[in-house]
Amino acid sequence: MNHQSEKSLALLLALSLHSSIDELHKSLSEKGFDDIRPIHGYLFSSLIPNGATGIELANHLGITKQAVSKMIDYLEKCGYVMREPHPTDKRGKMIILAERGWLVVNEKNLILSDIEGRLIEKIGKDRMRLLKEDLSTIVTDKDEKSMPKARPIW
Repeated sequence: MNHQSEKSLALLLALSLHSSIDELHKSLSEKGFDDIRPIHGYLFSSLIPNGATGIELANHLGITKQAVSKMIDYLEKCGYVMREPHPTDKRGKMIILAERGWLVVNEKNLILSDIEGRLIEKIGKDRMRLLKEDLSTIVTDKDEKSMPKARPIW
């Protein structure tokens, strides 16, 4: 392969992410979750397991509190999330997953497991294990304590 046609690691990682996300959302749509967008998955991950405040969601997603509020309004209307009183702040609200939110999270996990299974068929179990180990090493913080939470790239 000549240097001009060699794809960078960043491009290959981005293409593999986009391919997986596209397949995930096509499958979710076929299963009745056609009102979910990729940004919603990042929001849902912040709500697991016990919910989050609007400010926490805005910080995680890198968007304004107003944008988060509009997203929550939409997801609440669609039955994915609920607002509950904050346990310690009388004026605050906690956003939590509703039953439909947990259903889509569970379905997402099944779909991603299926995608990974097909990738294992392509490259083999050992290579997949090594790939995951190497990627984990790359993204784990310098103290090797934890990986950062996934967040959208704007």
